[in-house]
This record gives sequence, C-alpha cells and structure tokens, in this order.
Amino acid sequence: KVIQDRLALLRAKMQEEGIDFYMMPTADFHNSEYVNDYFKVREYFSNFTGSNGTLLVWKDGAGLWTDGRYFIQAEAELEGTGVELFRMLQEGVPTIEEFLEQNMQQGQTLGFDGRVIAAMDGKKYEKVLAKAQICIAYEKDLADSIWTDRPDFPAGKVTVLDEKIAGKSVEEKLTRVREEMKKEEAGIHVLTSLDDIAWLYNIRSNDVECCPVVLAYTMVTKDRALLFAEEGFAAGEDTSARERMEKAGVEIYPYDRFYEMLSSVAAQAAKEEQASGIWIDESRVNFRVLKELQKICVKAQSAQAGLVLLNRENPTTLMKSIKNETELLHTRRAHIKDAVAVTRFMYWLKKNIGSVPMDEVSVAEQIDGLRAQQDGFIELSFPTISAYGTNGAIIHYGPQKETCAVLKPEGMLMIDSGGHYIDGTTDITRTFILGPVTPQMKKHYTLVLRAMLSLRATRFLHGCTGANLDIRAREVLWEHGLDYKHGTGHGVGNILNVHEGPQSFRWKLLPDAGKPAVFEEGMITSDEPGIYLENQYGIRIENEILCRKGEENEYGQFMYFEDLTFVPIDLDGVELSQMSELDKERLNEYHAAVFEKLEPYFEGEELTWLRHVTRAV
Repeated sequence: KVIQDRLALLRAKMQEEGIDFYMMPTADFHNSEYVNDYFKVREYFSNFTGSNGTLLVWKDGAGLWTDGRYFIQAEAELEGTGVELFRMLQEGVPTIEEFLEQNMQQGQTLGFDGRVIAAMDGKKYEKVLAKAQICIAYEKDLADSIWTDRPDFPAGKVTVLDEKIAGKSVEEKLTRVREEMKKEEAGIHVLTSLDDIAWLYNIRSNDVECCPVVLAYTMVTKDRALLFAEEGFAAGEDTSARERMEKAGVEIYPYDRFYEMLSSVAAQAAKEEQASGIWIDESRVNFRVLKELQKICVKAQSAQAGLVLLNRENPTTLMKSIKNETELLHTRRAHIKDAVAVTRFMYWLKKNIGSVPMDEVSVAEQIDGLRAQQDGFIELSFPTISAYGTNGAIIHYGPQKETCAVLKPEGMLMIDSGGHYIDGTTDITRTFILGPVTPQMKKHYTLVLRAMLSLRATRFLHGCTGANLDIRAREVLWEHGLDYKHGTGHGVGNILNVHEGPQSFRWKLLPDAGKPAVFEEGMITSDEPGIYLENQYGIRIENEILCRKGEENEYGQFMYFEDLTFVPIDLDGVELSQMSELDKERLNEYHAAVFEKLEPYFEGEELTWLRHVTRAV
C-alpha cells in the first residue's frame, strides 16, 4: 500500500509535468554501483533493495528490470506493489529500450533525471525513440518533491592517503593522465566516476556506503586540475587535505559549480588550442554531462573552434587496476588481517552451532565485529551476505532481522563478506557446513571447490582476457549440466570499490561492455564460482587472486595467479571420491599455505583446530 501510494503521487507529478513514462535506475550522479541513501529513488518507489535494477513507471503500470542475481529477491520484494518484474536477459523478456519502443506512442515524452542515467544508455534511448518522434526530458528529478523525508546530500570529510600506502603521488598520476591525453589529442579530460577520482587524487571519504569515495567531479587540462568537492575538504577543522591538493596544483571548487564551469573550462582549453578533443568515457559519465558537452562542441564549431568529443575508456581505469608494488605490499597485509578475522569466525561458528542461538543477522554481526577488531579496519567493503539453507540460492541475499532464518546444526551457511583496511580491500566467500548434508550437497560443494581451485591454478600466455579464462572454472560445472548466473570474477580496488574494472572472468560478453581487458601483472580479481538451486540451497567459494608474470620463453610471456586470500575451506563439505589426485594436490597446497600464514596469530585450542581444518587430504 505504501508503494502504491507513492506511485500514485509520482503519476500525478508526471501528468503535471507532461511526462508519459518515467525512469529511475539504481544510480547516483556518477554511475556508481552502490549509492548513498540520498539516491535510492528506485528503492523508494518500488521496495526493491538490490544493487542493480531500473524502475519504469507509466500511467497504468510499472516495471522493474533486474539481472539474474536478484530474480528471487525481486519477486519477493515486489509482491503486492503493482510493479511487474522483468527478468533481464531471459528469453522473451524485452529490454527497456524494446519495451519503450513497443509501448510509447508518437509525441509522448520519456522523463528521467539525466544525472542518474549513463550517457551510453541515454544515447540508446534517444536513438530508439527518435524514430517515433518521442521526446526525452532529461532534467526532471520528480522524486524530490514527493520524497519529503529524503536523506541529506552527503559530504563526508576528505582524507588524503600517504604515498607510503598509495605508492604514487598525485603529481605523478596527473602526469600519466596528461601523457595519455596528449596521445589522444585531448585538451580536456572530464572525469566523473568516483573511484577514478579517488585514485587520481589519493583521496578517500565515506560519501557512499561501503565505498570510501568522495562525491566529486574533476576536469584535467594541460596545466589545470579542477576538483569539485569543496564541501568534503571543509568538513572538520583539519586543513591538511586541502593543503596537500593545492601543493599538487589542484584547484578545489564547490561540488555544485561543476556544470556551471564545464562550459568555460572547455571553451578556454579550445581557445588556447591545447588540443581539439574533450575526453570522456560514455559508460561512466551521466547523460546530462554528455548533453552539456555536446552543446559546448556545437557552440565551438559555430565559432570555428573545431572542438570534438572523444569517447574513450578513462585512462585511470587501467592505471588503477594495475596495483603498484607498494599497494601490493599493503594489500597482502590487509588480506592476512582479514583471514584472521574470517578464520576466527569459522572456529566460533563450528564450535557453537547448536548450543548458542544464531540467526543470519547475528552471525553477520559476529563476522563484522571480528573484522572491526583488526588493526587498520575502516569499514565493510559491502553489506555482509549471510544466507542459510534456501536463502543461499539468492545470489545477493540481504538478511533482515525481522525475517531472517534461524540457524540449525544442519545444512549450509554461505557468508560473502569483505572489508576496507588502511592497507587494502578484501572480498571472500565461504560456505560452511553446519551439520548433516545430503550427498547431492556434498557433490555440488566439491564441484564448486574444484572449479575455484582450477581457475586459481591456471597458467596462461599474456594476452588472455577473462573471456578466455572463465572456462577454467565453469567447465567443471558444465560437465555436470550445471552453471551459475554471474561472472566468475571481478576486479577488486585498493581501499576503493570492491567491484572494479576493466578485467573480469566471464564467458558471456555483456552488451556495450566493450572489448574484454587483457590480464596484466598487478591486477587483483576474485575467483568465485557457485551453484544455486532455488528453494534448496546455494554454494559459493571465493578467493582473491593476483595476476603475476611467470616464465618468459620462445612462446611468449607466461602469467599465473598468486593467492591473496588465506582462509580454510570447510572440509566437512568435500566428497574426496569426486576429486582427482590433482584436485587434492591443489587443495593440500592451498591449505598448507593457509596454515603457514595464520599459525603466528593462533594459539592453544584455536591453533590445534586450525591445524586440523587445514590438514592434508
């Protein structure tokens, strides 16, 4: 009823503004994966809490598009709201563009806040709807007048990472960016993605939950760097962050002056004939930025300035994915701290299940608390996924205290969790055996383990992408007619977004995803195959692995993966008869390394237990 009432108010506002269809994605002004509460408009009008989805509302209906990770969750959360679920990439399910093309009439208007729509998506809607002479109103935030108790706009205190942790100075990074700009003949680079900005300026904050980034925009020219985030630098009494930026030649302005200054800075760059291009990444900037820049280019061309838009991947995307040796030194420390916390949780869980009351939320709080005790802990890198029994089949399940499952000494518990430390960022999944399980559960658990170990052990020639390597994990399941509806792995940031590009392990290339990235030395990626049976259980085992250079010979440069995650695999779920000798060798090698890394942090009964759970099989 609450959602229905909100949608009724929205439809009244749409009619007032002359809008026939109104779109609300899961996004902030920077196309971020996770968003601050201020931007959760789609959730406010649909009740769907997943991290990916788009809500479309029209006169007599509403639809939510989301991916396979969230089908089960969305179905439950949308029940009774009047919002229909559209399962993305499923046979017979139209895309949003197809739905709009099929259902909008000539002369109607599609509305959205252009600041929360990616430029590349906005262009698709323009192209599809232009045929029917359908208008697009991209400057309409209709939610603002309806959501009367909307959270405040975030502006957390900005801190600057010491170069002993970041490994490179702001000046060095700006020089690298300008070198790439020169190659592309770009006089100005407009950068709006928060992780790229945080990396470029070595700044961190808490403007987005579980992502230590700063809400900011930036423009880089041949001799200027303009950063729009003054509110964060003004928070608190410490002026050292601002002084550090100014020392690096960075000009700081209020966040909301970005659009105002965009035109003047671009015009100045063109006038000085530094170069003829404005470099943007249309997959990362929002639609309003694109439209403003298009206006600037048209104006410049009418003045015979010849300014053009250059759509290229942000140069910082690849730069930040290749961690320098200083970052790697620290991230190894972060992963050991994290391993101690997760392993202590495993000991506590296995020791107390059945004798201490537990539910999904309380065990999530337990592992979160153990992380918080580690030196240098900042915050979680994403909300902990704690899924017991049938809930494990919901790939990105989020337990709620009022409805969460109570744990029993039987079945399986899947915990997907991670943390940001001053040293680095972690992401790990373990599926724990709480008591008796069926032979099928053990078979599937063993398959997932074998898949994870197979990818981890891969040796390959430089030039391979995730599309080449994904098969190393997935083939183990495909041989049994099984699969999972997510990629096998994603890049991981350094004290930054837990999901980072450009590299990933996935066999199915996503629309508009661009050319798959080659794996380079220094890239950190997750390795996380799984099996999910609706209304039965879910299993996922995830480690982080680091790409390194191996032997170079007449065939080329060979590459391999170094383990970063060191947490025991629950041997109670392993069916040894289904493992080859090579599988066992890989598992034993991994557990020997786990014990070696963690032994100094455990003693007494815990150490005896650690030796047992990492025993050779």
